[in-house]
Amino acid sequence: MTYLDSEQNKQFLGNGRENAKGESLETFLNNYDPTKYQSPCNTVDTLVFTYIEEDGHKKINRLLLIKRGNHPSIGMWALPGGFVDFKEDLKAAAIRELKEETGISDIDAIQLKSYGKYDRDPRTRIITTAFVTLIPEGSQKAEADDDASDAAWFDINLVDISENVTRLTLTSKEKEEVIAADIEKAYVNIAGIVGKEYKTIEKIGLAADHGEIILEAYEMIKSAL
Repeated sequence: MTYLDSEQNKQFLGNGRENAKGESLETFLNNYDPTKYQSPCNTVDTLVFTYIEEDGHKKINRLLLIKRGNHPSIGMWALPGGFVDFKEDLKAAAIRELKEETGISDIDAIQLKSYGKYDRDPRTRIITTAFVTLIPEGSQKAEADDDASDAAWFDINLVDISENVTRLTLTSKEKEEVIAADIEKAYVNIAGIVGKEYKTIEKIGLAADHGEIILEAYEMIKSAL
């Protein structure tokens, strides 16, 4: 049984020749065993930032987080998200999970990047793809549902506590919650192309590596506004 139907598979015919085993594409796909090798799972997280207008310019204001109602990191604040269905695009999954956990809907999102450290989740080998969206402050109301026990909007504050370490502090006055993470940034220069690698040194109240994802997304959006 092939994953796609015969019409969908036509785009993968290549030059139409048989492979070294004498298999056509159809035969190869019917014989292919996806369980032969261990495979990672994919989840999606969505960063919903709000903005306000100041002097004709957009300014990032707050970030939506949910409190996890189940393991792992139960009781910790995290980005809304979850597992991708087998026949579901990543972006569609991100928007679906966001609506299921927070009620936020009618938004579009941009893919940020994937996060794949092998020890980032205790359940199994999980790769997370992060999406980002920016909406006007006050345009949507968040209500926790599904695996989320709570949802809240957090003010964002960044302070450089050393040359390479940034303290990310997130504050929800409504929930009387203050959470934080100290995140180290390492700069990578490959033939003039500069990138950053993020590593959590210490955290309070934040799930897994979500502080790193938040900081990277925040810096990306701020530089674009």
